[in-house]
Amino acid sequence: MQLLDGKLLSSQIKQEIAAEVAQIRGQGGKIPHLVAILVGNNGASETYVASKMKNCEEVGMHSTLIRFDPSVSEEELLNKVRDVNENPDMDGLIVQLPLPDHINPDRIMETIDPAKDVDGFHPINIGRMAKGLPAYISATPQGVLEMIKRYNIETSGKHCVVVGRSQIVGLPMSILMQRNTYPGNCTVTLTHSRTKNLAEICRTADILVAALGKPEFVTADMVKEGAVVIDVGLERVPDASKKSGFALKGDVKFDEVAPKTSFITPVPGGVGLMTICSLMQNTLKAARGEIYA
Repeated sequence: MQLLDGKLLSSQIKQEIAAEVAQIRGQGGKIPHLVAILVGNNGASETYVASKMKNCEEVGMHSTLIRFDPSVSEEELLNKVRDVNENPDMDGLIVQLPLPDHINPDRIMETIDPAKDVDGFHPINIGRMAKGLPAYISATPQGVLEMIKRYNIETSGKHCVVVGRSQIVGLPMSILMQRNTYPGNCTVTLTHSRTKNLAEICRTADILVAALGKPEFVTADMVKEGAVVIDVGLERVPDASKKSGFALKGDVKFDEVAPKTSFITPVPGGVGLMTICSLMQNTLKAARGEIYA
């Protein structure tokens, strides 16, 4: 069993990004600029956004955080998105989810300029990804691909089972793993909470991607010997032994599953760190006009 070390890889990738940004600065070019919009004071969202801003600073990028009270109207939020769209100094835009119930997230995402949609949530980017055209790919699936690539994991002809069908992870992951490229060329089965014989299907996976959002859902009896297991889950579970009162768990019961695998991601220290790197890579692409001239 070998750990897919997100901490090690993210450190390498951030060094690569920092070197590119330093080169841009040295040539007098425009420094990549990421804008994040945060509505309300959701604890997890606060943590995620703060981490994104901190990582931008570490690699020499500019970042701007725009905050709104949870009572902000949908129209006011849309107007701010349009302002960022029209600002040539701002290269990438993310609107942190979840949003308050009175705001339609689809309407917000569809208003973001596809050329600044570094989260890869706009229907145009999703469609281009599905067709195999250049696109901003959702940060978590892109992070998983980067991890597979950097560990030289063979994917061609393999059976990949994705557990979870969210538009942010599961669905794009299933599309990406079947494309005629590397990583890719898998036979893909997309499963979810209502799939019958789920454990039996998981046992057929050469590559198992767990993105269901249920702590320690995948157990040893669901994994075949030698499988590659990628755990996208990250949930807080009450734990009285911890000072914080909770522990971070993935969708995979790591201690019992790990001995059966060839590769496995830890939680924390796995896919989550790669997600933030992907976001910065996309912002760099946006600043260069790499996807949309």
